[in-house]
Amino acid sequence: MNIAIYTLGCKVNQVETQAMERELLRRGHTLTDFFGPADAYIINTCTVTAVSDKKCRNIIRRARKSARTAVVAVCGCYAQTSPDAAAALGADLVSGSAGRLAFLDKLEELLRAKGRQVIDVDSALARRDFERLPAGGGTGRTRAMLKVEDGCANFCSYCVIPYARGPVHSLPLAEAAEQAAGLAEEGYREVVLTGIEISSWGRDLNTGETLIGLVEAVCAAAPGLRVRLGSLEPRTITADFCRRTAALPNLCPHFHLSLQSGCDATLARMNRKYDTARYYESVRLLREYFPDPGITTDLIAGFPGETGEEFARTLDFVEQCAFTAMHVFPYSRRPGTPADTMPGQVSREEKEARVRRAIALGRDLERRWLEGQAGRVLPVLFEEEKDGLWQGHTPNYALVRARGTDLHNRLAEVEITGAEDGVLTGVLREPLHKTPDCGKISW
Repeated sequence: MNIAIYTLGCKVNQVETQAMERELLRRGHTLTDFFGPADAYIINTCTVTAVSDKKCRNIIRRARKSARTAVVAVCGCYAQTSPDAAAALGADLVSGSAGRLAFLDKLEELLRAKGRQVIDVDSALARRDFERLPAGGGTGRTRAMLKVEDGCANFCSYCVIPYARGPVHSLPLAEAAEQAAGLAEEGYREVVLTGIEISSWGRDLNTGETLIGLVEAVCAAAPGLRVRLGSLEPRTITADFCRRTAALPNLCPHFHLSLQSGCDATLARMNRKYDTARYYESVRLLREYFPDPGITTDLIAGFPGETGEEFARTLDFVEQCAFTAMHVFPYSRRPGTPADTMPGQVSREEKEARVRRAIALGRDLERRWLEGQAGRVLPVLFEEEKDGLWQGHTPNYALVRARGTDLHNRLAEVEITGAEDGVLTGVLREPLHKTPDCGKISW
């Protein structure tokens, strides 16, 4: 059958879609463009914000309207928390944020003999076992994502994801190392360890192992792969963590630390598990142990009760941390979360104004950081050709463009000559490298 998939949301959704793609191909199906004709349309949904919900509803409606005889199948976090709404939009099959292989089984059943609508959603909070899926990336990609964790137990006051994903469950260390070695054999040059909250990896395994042990095992199992980490909680960054990660030659020095607010009062209302002093300690440690690491973050503007003074405090703290890039979002009310009923809800206009200010600051910080790379020689893993130039990323996750020939999935040193619109430009050096060399760079 011809099957098309549309994915919304985070890297975990992306890796789960890629696993479904690999499984569908293994079963003999053909993957096709979502906006063309197909026998079935799979929509992997997200529910992190109200905007995410709206996008999910729109794409379900579009699939149903344009393909009246095809099977429309919906899975993911929006389907988990709002299965009846997804069904009301015309989905033939509604599953949740787990059981992907069983979801594909049910899809095949509907393709063979179309029948009644099927809604099959479990209780996320009752989950205990890690769902094993095929690891890898899309066809022709240099970077694979390895899902090592699912679920979250932080219950931040604004977040619906613990209800959509359930408690923490982890891929055992030996299996993660084995999958990483397999990805290296397939020809990938980089792997990203991802999950809903990878800082909590291992807490359910009762082995005493923590994230740093997993990282060491993966780096050792696949020494020819550059290894990246997904989003981290600030508590993860300790002197021991930094000392051990800095000793790994193929670990990329790029760390995404969730901030959300730079004001202690706002962080307390958010039910975050740190204050600004602890957060800044993480930033300081990273810069002590790594030469010029990429440190990126997320920020929520306009959280309930956030005053103008509190937001100004956040901007001052962002400046102090000197992030290399930021993702900024307006606070989004999520029914069923504590923040939804908090007093002091900020108007949409004020939230949008604060977002614009934070984005402007983030771009300025990014520009300053990128301009500081000029004159350096950096290893770049090239991914694709665009507008006559090849582009790829440095270990600290700066995007670089340079002229060259047939550079896909190749690692090369680039002398950085400048920066423009968030991208470094440079001149290729020869010879091309065969090994990651993430930790031994002439900075």
